[in-house]
Amino acid sequence: MLDWRQSNGHLKDMVCRSLLLFLESRGLIKQPPRKCIPPNPLAKRKKPGKVSVDKTPITGFIEGLFSIRLEQVRRTYNETTFNSLISEHHYLGYTQPVGEHLKYMAFSHDRPIACLAWGSSPWYIGDRDRFIGWSREIRERNLFLIANNTRFLILPWIKVPCLASHLLALNRSRLSQDWKQAYNHPLYLVETFIDPRFLGTCYKADNWILVGKTTGRGKLSNSHKQVLSKKDIFVYPLSKNFRKELCNDISRST
Repeated sequence: MLDWRQSNGHLKDMVCRSLLLFLESRGLIKQPPRKCIPPNPLAKRKKPGKVSVDKTPITGFIEGLFSIRLEQVRRTYNETTFNSLISEHHYLGYTQPVGEHLKYMAFSHDRPIACLAWGSSPWYIGDRDRFIGWSREIRERNLFLIANNTRFLILPWIKVPCLASHLLALNRSRLSQDWKQAYNHPLYLVETFIDPRFLGTCYKADNWILVGKTTGRGKLSNSHKQVLSKKDIFVYPLSKNFRKELCNDISRST
């Protein structure tokens, strides 16, 4: 009835349901009793099964892999392979993304060599927000214009110098356009968080900017105590005017 839609035109179904539940929990509305409780596939999501891929080791120089093909694989035949490879070979494993996200696989001579995942940005990251220079109110409106590199996997049998930084550059050069096609809005900044066990060499080689560290409290924590390891925050502007775009008060301009 309200025609409440996402930027890509789809109805905000889950957001609307969540709002109704919130209003009812505050005693502001009373919903009709449930007629049924439908099964929730996300609550009992199975771990991705293993897929068979060519694991012949590849070494040498990056020129031997050309031409590298990068494909966006979300909602395609290759998404199952992507999920499986991340689950089996990434140290964080696979978790189902929530919100806006895209998945990419890199191929060399039709062989998968790497996986990259991008998702919605965490709500509040102090050092990142100070780097951008936006207010809390503007951040709440414009956070959707940032994407987070949630997974990056070079398959373990691929040992090729400079491949990781090459793939980062290849992916970010098309990411905003792909995002606009999927969600009807561009991106102006990308970010990632590097665990202390890693150096972030490929991000440095691709000229990402180190802007600080996370607090280690976790994105959903209400405590001020550190419960996780602090991670380095790297960002890469996708536009020369990224601060202007991110700090633009859309509500006033429209």
